[in-house]
Amino acid sequence: MSDTRTVVLVEGLSDRSAVEALAGRRGLDLAAEGVRVVAMGGATNIAAYAGRFGPAGLGLRLAGLCDVGEEGVFRRGLERAGLGPVATRSDLEALGFFVCAADLEDELIRAVGTAVVERVADAEGDLGSFRTLQKQPAWRGRDSHDQLRRFMGSGGRRKIRYASLLVAALDLDRVPRPLDLLLAHLSGARTVESRAVEPRAGEPRAVGGGPHIEVLRNIGPDL
Repeated sequence: MSDTRTVVLVEGLSDRSAVEALAGRRGLDLAAEGVRVVAMGGATNIAAYAGRFGPAGLGLRLAGLCDVGEEGVFRRGLERAGLGPVATRSDLEALGFFVCAADLEDELIRAVGTAVVERVADAEGDLGSFRTLQKQPAWRGRDSHDQLRRFMGSGGRRKIRYASLLVAALDLDRVPRPLDLLLAHLSGARTVESRAVEPRAGEPRAVGGGPHIEVLRNIGPDL
């Protein structure tokens, strides 16, 4: 931890789980690279966390992920933390922050494919619970992608557990763009093809030891 040089700010524990799992699959040793992934407990905490670790604080390199609905919150928070101006999506990406089309669960379900996600749920003993959700009046007849996204978001820590499971099931040629760009950024890549994951047939297309140690030990409920 004393060698931390980069802090990756993500909204929640499931995001952290996905980033760490994908790094492992790609052979990227985050600890060796001096990277620490921090779950902030919500997008509204971005200004405080960026201020603590960024240029106005410990002076560490920052990166991160956010949901599209929180993009504005991230832009304003990063500006308040001294990384601005952050007026556009391009400005955000230039800083190493990448935006999920809806949220990371949406990105992963789309990339893995609903049939594979259902097989993962079956292997985990959760398929029966998912079928029950599908029969509920509010979800009966809805698109399976939306049903699965809802299922992942319910049931306590299910979303956290499935984040790493879906990354494990992911074809590495179909890594969601935000995760792909973030991992390239963390590994020091200068360029990466800015491509969106092509949807599978029948699925909708996505829309667009020192003070550092003590701070890192006390910045959030997950650390």
